[in-house]
Amino acid sequence: MRLDNTAIVFVGYQKDYFAVDGILRGVIEEADRTNNILENSLQLLERLSDTNAVLIQTPIIFTEDYSELNDPVGILKTIVDVKAFRSGAPGADLLPEFAAYGERIITVEGKRGLNAFSNTELDTVLRDKAIERVVLAGAVTSICIDSTGRAAHERGYRVSVLSDCTASRTPFEQSFYCENIFPLYAEVLTADDFLRGIRSKE
Repeated sequence: MRLDNTAIVFVGYQKDYFAVDGILRGVIEEADRTNNILENSLQLLERLSDTNAVLIQTPIIFTEDYSELNDPVGILKTIVDVKAFRSGAPGADLLPEFAAYGERIITVEGKRGLNAFSNTELDTVLRDKAIERVVLAGAVTSICIDSTGRAAHERGYRVSVLSDCTASRTPFEQSFYCENIFPLYAEVLTADDFLRGIRSKE
């Protein structure tokens, strides 16, 4: 696997999901798993920071009154009800561990829903960087990760999903998506598998 045509897309690494007091931290059933997902993701980020891999983060941020959402349902309604990811609120901020990398991580703004390609310049950024493979990490597995992965596949990118760097609502949901859904359009890897695959091609 070549790094120069690979982008790792980090989805939702914001305080409302991953901080101890995050409004939506409870969406991910097991606190220990949340901590492990974050730890694995940060280790991956550190390993890749000095390589030529393209690192991208796609935060979701809404206006204070959520006026861009028209009759939201499901997880988007929950976000409105609990007032998560509001512009200017601490919960919408990137995790400080990610912010510390500064411009090494490209921030693609504009995400307002489940799919990181919708209403953003993500596809343009990937095309400009001659990216062929998109590797996904973040939250939530069955929602934003799946939606973004399908959209990447439909745009012609090869897609990989990192099973130990993606957070789901329940352990069953995580295993179900990794074993039954993602393999329909993507390769499912652990972070170590991904790193070993890179080394084997160098």
